[in-house]
Amino acid sequence: MTDLRIPREDDDYAPTAIEGRQRHVREHTDSPLEHVASYSLDPTTLPGNVEHFLGVAQVPIGVAGPLLVDGEHAQGEFLVPLATTEGTLVASYNRGMKLCREAGGIRTTVLDDRMQRAPVFSFESAREARDFAAWLEENFDSIAAAAEETTSSGKLLDIQRFSVSKLLYTRFNYSTGDAAGQNMTGKATFAACAWIKQNYPRELHFLLEGQFATDKKTSVVNMLHTRGKRVVAEITLPAALVEEQMHVSTDKLYAARMRGQLGSIMSVTNNNGNHSANGLTAMFIATGQDVANVAESSALYGFSELLPNGDFYASVTLPSLIIATYGGGTGLATQRECLEVLGCYGSGKVLKLAEIMAATVLAGELSLGSAVVAEEWVEAHDKHGRNRP
Repeated sequence: MTDLRIPREDDDYAPTAIEGRQRHVREHTDSPLEHVASYSLDPTTLPGNVEHFLGVAQVPIGVAGPLLVDGEHAQGEFLVPLATTEGTLVASYNRGMKLCREAGGIRTTVLDDRMQRAPVFSFESAREARDFAAWLEENFDSIAAAAEETTSSGKLLDIQRFSVSKLLYTRFNYSTGDAAGQNMTGKATFAACAWIKQNYPRELHFLLEGQFATDKKTSVVNMLHTRGKRVVAEITLPAALVEEQMHVSTDKLYAARMRGQLGSIMSVTNNNGNHSANGLTAMFIATGQDVANVAESSALYGFSELLPNGDFYASVTLPSLIIATYGGGTGLATQRECLEVLGCYGSGKVLKLAEIMAATVLAGELSLGSAVVAEEWVEAHDKHGRNRP
């Protein structure tokens, strides 16, 4: 029987270890790894990011912009790197950015910032669960102190409590600085739960995660209560500019928006927009975010108004945008360069990045929405989005 076990060494990021895995794959598959095995990054920077390192996946990066942002953290024009293999995506976002720039730019506002871990506590009866919920509130300061001993940047903001039967589901809400914070909150909450178990005067049992943080899954609870950054992007578009740039009238754009609202309600989606996941995924890949977080981050509340003078107000609210400018994949070679393009690498930059991402999403929503109404959507994909061998 063929031995397909993956070769490993004590120093698993050394050249001999990497070459051994490349040779192993070449011998047992049909791929020569001509491109996968070619890279410019330093493998010694990869511990903590990937195991069994073999090579790289080269995703094309296009640049869109300038994106004009009037935010509290992001001010001015930005060139936005988008990593994608979908034709028309960069062109569409670029078109939306052009429209918004000529309308005076996109205003952005960060409303909230929190990350969760959600332990569930088990008791013998519903009354015990109720009493424990009150005890948590009374002892919050001590619990927070235990949690914060594990981190230099995380702060426990509050503990939400939800009783069901003889169980108490909780959400430990933290601020996490420039890190996304899932690992940070896990470690801190485990320390907090250890303190709770040691100091609570009665018996209890807990699971560190009761699936109520809904990590990397879309949920209503996170859309209502925030996970990551809650950020709004908004703009008012003059009717004449929309007609000139997008070849559609604002009344038709608004009518289509209302029909889309009903469709999204019927289908029970995580947003009532067009394609927030497109721009966010492309930016996540380019800037070293955890791409699986798009499952939550793509959630969107879209709101529009047709104003009395015919102008069009449009906004998007991203209630669970989970991003970082420090830690994770953000410091790797390619990803760091893309963050530097945005002026968002390092500490103190995560809210700036959140505003740029929200503005990018709004530009993309306006572009695709207009293309659908103007019946240019299929033609654009046919012209720019087909790549067949």
